[in-house]
Amino acid sequence: MPEHEADGQLATPTDEVRDFLHRRREQIAQRWADEPLFRTVFTVSRDEAVEAGKAVVDALAQVADSGQVEDPDAAGFSTVREQLGRMGAARSRAGLSNTQVSSELAALRPPVENLLAADLEQAPPEHLRACSTALTVLTGTLRLVAMQTALSEWQALSDRQRMQLMEVATPVIRLWDGIVAVPLIGTLDSARSQIVMETLLNAVVEQHARFAILDITGVPTVDSLVAQHLMKTVAAARLMGAECIVSGIRPAIAQTIVHLGLDLDVITRASLADALGYALHQLGADIVNPGAGQR
Repeated sequence: MPEHEADGQLATPTDEVRDFLHRRREQIAQRWADEPLFRTVFTVSRDEAVEAGKAVVDALAQVADSGQVEDPDAAGFSTVREQLGRMGAARSRAGLSNTQVSSELAALRPPVENLLAADLEQAPPEHLRACSTALTVLTGTLRLVAMQTALSEWQALSDRQRMQLMEVATPVIRLWDGIVAVPLIGTLDSARSQIVMETLLNAVVEQHARFAILDITGVPTVDSLVAQHLMKTVAAARLMGAECIVSGIRPAIAQTIVHLGLDLDVITRASLADALGYALHQLGADIVNPGAGQR
């Protein structure tokens, strides 16, 4: 039976919760190991789930000791923030919505509350209510910390995947010795334009390219911002010793460029084939049609 009084005074609710968490650490971790959040994340070994549960209980006890049960930035949470984030992100990757993950986190509270009520069954009702409230606030803050961290983990993963997709969607093609091309499809924004520039410049160095073709046939619109991105790429390629050719400027885009008063200081060709023909001619290698002159 826990001691509820010290020198005739009841312990504060947060101190009571702290002592309870230390005292019931093993039992809480064992019960959490059977909850969906822990059971489905730690599938290899139940002991691993129990150890993870103990780490979370220790963190809660540290936060309760500091009295900052409402503060998601309390020092105690830092020790398990990464673990909670991985757990929440793992459940999200398994197909659960944020609401479902939040519900699984909320399900961790009842087993702890039941143990607390059993421990304090002889305590005055007012003290039990105060301790239960402190525990509820503490576990609610834990839930907030876990969701914040899981969302951050998910956002970081999403950003990495987005960058990888943009890299895959921006291939550099070696058309000929000394000639590379980047067929652009879709909208150009600052992030993608930076990838285009970096990818193209790397290809210029690796392929010893003298000509780099930027084909914008698949770019739906060109505004002043997109034009600036293109010009920066052209200028960077020139600094690396390669001449840029922009191909695939459609009539609507040409009219937009004229209306905007933009000065594209770059060689342009109507199609990728025309751009390749120009580059080959500059290299002294013309394309010969074997059927030319035949009837």
